[in-house]
Amino acid sequence: MTYPLPNPSFYDASRVGELYMERGALVAAEALEHRRTHRIAPSSDDRFKIAAFGIDAQVGFCTPGASLFVPGAVDDTRRAVEWLYKHLGSITSLFFSLDTHSVHQIFHPAFWQDTSGQAPAPLTVITHSDVKAGIWRPSRAEDLDACLEYTHTLERSGRYVLTIWPYHTLLGGLSHALVPSLMEASIFHSVARGAHTHFETKGRHRLTENYSVLAPEVTHIQGDPVGSFNQTLFDALMSHDRVYVFGQASSHCVLSTLRDMQTHIEATDPSLADRVWILSDAMSPVPAPPLDPLPAALDFPKIAADALEGFAKAGFHVVKTTDPVEVPRG
Repeated sequence: MTYPLPNPSFYDASRVGELYMERGALVAAEALEHRRTHRIAPSSDDRFKIAAFGIDAQVGFCTPGASLFVPGAVDDTRRAVEWLYKHLGSITSLFFSLDTHSVHQIFHPAFWQDTSGQAPAPLTVITHSDVKAGIWRPSRAEDLDACLEYTHTLERSGRYVLTIWPYHTLLGGLSHALVPSLMEASIFHSVARGAHTHFETKGRHRLTENYSVLAPEVTHIQGDPVGSFNQTLFDALMSHDRVYVFGQASSHCVLSTLRDMQTHIEATDPSLADRVWILSDAMSPVPAPPLDPLPAALDFPKIAADALEGFAKAGFHVVKTTDPVEVPRG
């Protein structure tokens, strides 16, 4: 096998930030030729298994003009796509999470109203005390007790406070889709290596946030489960010898997923920490809101940077897409 592998001819780095229809037939045909030309073996032959885990690399976060576009995401995606093409012959499996929402969810404006019936603006923070005082109340009165419990439980966790986000990654909408250039890379890998791509949806329950792919922020409301740790996905990832993580955003969904991985690994098998490799130049933080003073809980770039340091200390590998992917042979 030729190494490093070249980018396919259809790939255009200047179009990574654009929306277009994925070219399935064209991509698949070139993948077959790529496999023959470069003598690429099927992934089932891999003795050392590598997973690439893309977290929420969707139009809603990675394409300019989207409601939750993360500055830096276009270059992050470009680096991730080119890394995938370069190391295609060593990457056994692709996993992608898809943030998946509807209009009436606890973090969207339509869910809430103030005393005059107005919905909150995006990036409004709604605290437990706000709900208790009636400053913000759910649009459906029957949700009040659940919201009081949710905001109290969320704040007690110390991870986040309830933030109202712009409508994003709505199921059925364009913003829900994987970025086209990355979708084509997925098709290319699938055909060239004879491997299925695993897509994992998250965030469907209307009464909880689901930053992490592995678990919602709150798992029970009023005694009823609203989500749980995704053991099946965790086991699928950890069946590989190495898992490379990238996506958006490093301050939210990537961070929360890595936190859940760390917590579960430390509680079950600490040796698994060595399998997690974070592509730090293929993710970016949500910008901090323009507040002065800026609450520490909303300083998202600092939160992301501190988290990467913490993950490295916990035994995860923090690397860049330019670093070599060294695969043990024999």
